[in-house]
Amino acid sequence: MGICCSVEPQQQHHRLNISGKTGHGSRSSFPHQTIKADSMNNKSSMSVIPKDVKDLRQGSSYINVDSFTYEEMRLATKQFRPDLIVGEGGFGIVYRGVLDKNVRAGSQTVKVAIKELNPEGFQGDREWLAEINYLGQLSHPNLVKLIGYCCEDEHRLLVYEYMESGSLEKNLFRRAGPTLTWSTRLKIALDAARGLAFLHGAERPIIYRDFKTSNILLDEEYNAKLSDFGLAKEGPMGDQTHVSTRVMGTYGYAAPEYVMTGHLTARSDVYGFGVVLLELLIGRRAMDKSRPSGEHNLVEWARPLLNHKKVIKIFDPRMDGQYSSKAALKVANLAYQCLSQNPKGRPVMSQVVEILERFQAPSRKEEAICNETGSVTLYEAPKEPSEKTTVKSKASVETLYKSQSDVPHGNRTNAVDHGMKRGESEEELDASCFSQELGSELVH
Repeated sequence: MGICCSVEPQQQHHRLNISGKTGHGSRSSFPHQTIKADSMNNKSSMSVIPKDVKDLRQGSSYINVDSFTYEEMRLATKQFRPDLIVGEGGFGIVYRGVLDKNVRAGSQTVKVAIKELNPEGFQGDREWLAEINYLGQLSHPNLVKLIGYCCEDEHRLLVYEYMESGSLEKNLFRRAGPTLTWSTRLKIALDAARGLAFLHGAERPIIYRDFKTSNILLDEEYNAKLSDFGLAKEGPMGDQTHVSTRVMGTYGYAAPEYVMTGHLTARSDVYGFGVVLLELLIGRRAMDKSRPSGEHNLVEWARPLLNHKKVIKIFDPRMDGQYSSKAALKVANLAYQCLSQNPKGRPVMSQVVEILERFQAPSRKEEAICNETGSVTLYEAPKEPSEKTTVKSKASVETLYKSQSDVPHGNRTNAVDHGMKRGESEEELDASCFSQELGSELVH
C-alpha cells in the first residue's frame, strides 16, 4: 500500500475521545533538505512554531518543508484519481502521487503519499498543524519524512515520503501472501522502539500518544517508521510527573491509567508499544470482536500467559521453526513488562531499544554469547523514573524479567485451550531463566 498514516478501509480503529471534543510559506524545489539529528540523543528544541493556520500562512520557518498550492496537489494525484487511493480513515483519504516537473518546473521526480484532511473527520486544524510542527523540526531514520503541505482556502493536505510496503497492520494481518518472519518482526519492533526513544529523549520530551500497527509504515526493505503525529503531545518537564489532557487515542492501545485519569507520560507510549509487540508475537489484532468471547481484547486475554513457559503455544503459528524457545520467552516477557498495569513497572524506551538490539546479533557473535555464563541486569525500575535513564547492562541490580504481583491469576483460564491440561500446575517462569546473557539463543 505504501502510504503514510494508513488505515485499511475494512479495519478502521475505534478512536478514543473522552471529553466531548491564501497565503503560502516560502517555496523551494523538492526533494527537501533534511535536518538530521542523532538517533538516540536528540537535542532539538521546540523553537518558535506556528500556533495556528494563520501563523503558518504568514510564512513557515521550516526550511525542509515545502508549501504547495492546491493545483499542484491536483496535478500530483492526477486530479485525485480514485484508483490512486491507497488508504482511508477518520482523518480523510491518502493518495499515491508523484511530484515532478509537471507539478513544479525544474523539480526531480519523487513518489509521495498525499493525505487530504476530511473536515468532518476525527482530525481538525489543530491535529493537522501538529504534524507539521513536529515533523517540520524533527528528523530521524525511524520517523516518516514530511515533504510539504497545502493550506489553501479550506484545503488541508500533507505530503509525505512514500513507503513502498505500506503499514505494519496490512503486512501483519493480511489473509494471503507472504508472512512477516520472526527476524523481520523483531527488526520492525526495534525500529519502532528507536523512533519512540528518540521522541522521548528530545529536549522537551514528545509523547506520541497513538502508537499502533496502522501508524507504523514500512519501506521496501521493511525498515519501520512512525507516522501520523496528529495526537502527539509535549511531555512533562522539570518537577512535573505528567501532563493532563483529554483522553484520545485508539481502543486497545491506550494505557489504562491514561484512559482513567487523563494523565499522560512517556510510559503511556511504552504500554502502546507493548500492545504492538504482543500483536507481532501472536499475530492477532489488539481488538477483534470476531474472536470467541473472552478473547476480544488481546491484552486482557494474553498478558496473563506471557510469563508462563507455555506462552509459545499462543504464538503466531506462521513463525513456527523460526526462533528458539529462550528467545521467544525473553521477548514475551519484555512485552509483559511493557504492559504492566503500574506505569513505573514499565521500562523506558531507551531500555527497550537496548534489549531488542541484542536480538540483532550476528550469528558468530550469537554463538559466542551462547557459551558465556553469568548474569546480566536488563532493567531496574528507578525510584524516581526519568525518561532519559540508561541501562547499565552489567550492574548488580534486579533483573527485568521478574514476575510482578499485578497479574490476575484468575485470568489464566484460557491456558486450558492452549496446551495445559486440567489439573496441571501453572508453572511460572523462573526469573533465573532470564538472568543469563540476553543475547543467547537469539535465533533458531
